[in-house]
Amino acid sequence: MTSIRDPLWNTIVLDDVARRLIDTPVFQRLRYVRQLGLAHLVYPGATHTRFEHALGAYHLARRTIGVLDERRELEGAIPPDERGVVTTAALLHDIGHHPFSHALEEIGAQHHEVAARPLITHGPIADELRASIAPDAPERVYALIRGRSTSPLQGLISGSLDLDKIEYLKRDAFMCGVPYGEIDVDRLLGSLTFAGQGGARVAALHEKGVAALESLLFAKYQMYRNVYWHHAVRSATVMFKRVVVEAIAAKRLSAADVAVATDDALLQDLLDRDTTGLARRLRERRLAKRALDIPATDLPADTADWPATDPGLAARVEVRLARELKVPDGLLLLDFPAKSGMLDVDWPLVKRDGSVTRLSGGEAGAHLGLPRVATELYRSARRLRIFVLEKTAVPERKIVELVRLPQAEIRARLDGEKSLL
Repeated sequence: MTSIRDPLWNTIVLDDVARRLIDTPVFQRLRYVRQLGLAHLVYPGATHTRFEHALGAYHLARRTIGVLDERRELEGAIPPDERGVVTTAALLHDIGHHPFSHALEEIGAQHHEVAARPLITHGPIADELRASIAPDAPERVYALIRGRSTSPLQGLISGSLDLDKIEYLKRDAFMCGVPYGEIDVDRLLGSLTFAGQGGARVAALHEKGVAALESLLFAKYQMYRNVYWHHAVRSATVMFKRVVVEAIAAKRLSAADVAVATDDALLQDLLDRDTTGLARRLRERRLAKRALDIPATDLPADTADWPATDPGLAARVEVRLARELKVPDGLLLLDFPAKSGMLDVDWPLVKRDGSVTRLSGGEAGAHLGLPRVATELYRSARRLRIFVLEKTAVPERKIVELVRLPQAEIRARLDGEKSLL
């Protein structure tokens, strides 16, 4: 056993398998991939990495299994080697993560869980898992990460109450120095149990943990509103996305190389090859400013998500709007981040009388207050913004009308050289 000192969880104990996995080059890369991308430009303490977060998720998995073991709930529920599979899945869940948080996924890069597959099922990690846990361990670990496992402990690795969320919300708040990530972790982990569902046993939450679950949901809302979608964080993110898109389009960088880079190595490559000047601005924290900033609560509820879900269309709209609005330097960046289901819950609930229900949809609202107002909280966290480098007048009403148009209509205007506004 090896012990690691951690600022959030104090002491993290690693078994021999975890230590050997951590020593592989693909895992060591996570030391150089920041958890929150460019958020350190706003919150200077947010320089923590995917490496630390992965260790924390592993630690929570060991703690949870320990709690279930103490209550003898794992006896007969899982095969003996499943403990190692689950803790390893927690450790490796971000092994395929791109640099700069989720920014590259916003412009169409392969999801990091998909990118993790060859790293887990082939090479040194796969060899270690097969030798130390079971011949089929790599495939079982990857199935847990993708949410496709039949393991009773699947929900701990991928789900609305998985250990990943508990860890990143606590760590992100702690490292940013904000009070928004307060979660009653002990109560939450102590309330995890098993329930029968469809003839199988699955991880569930005892009713005594409902208040702790609500603390997690509210922490998530607060972190998105105040940290992840902070206007300066989003400004830096959309600038970074524009630099990468243009570098790949001009073949100065390849998408494959970008995906496996580290934060600083990629930024240095962008600095060396950038023709827009945005990479230098990012390095020196000279960020684009808001020319428009509208809370989603001021927009019609049916406002489309295409600025977040269709990066190709959004890029074309940015170029055309810059031309139509005569933006001085020709650079305009549109941002309307989306996280559908941000506050959704889908988890079995064991009531105090032993009966089992499911926290999802309307049933969640019967036990939790937050889901009843989840839609409005989500809308209050979102902002429609336009960023520019130089002061520019932007017609708010016309931009709102544009964002509400169907994507087909916007494409028709772009293709027909009609004005977007």
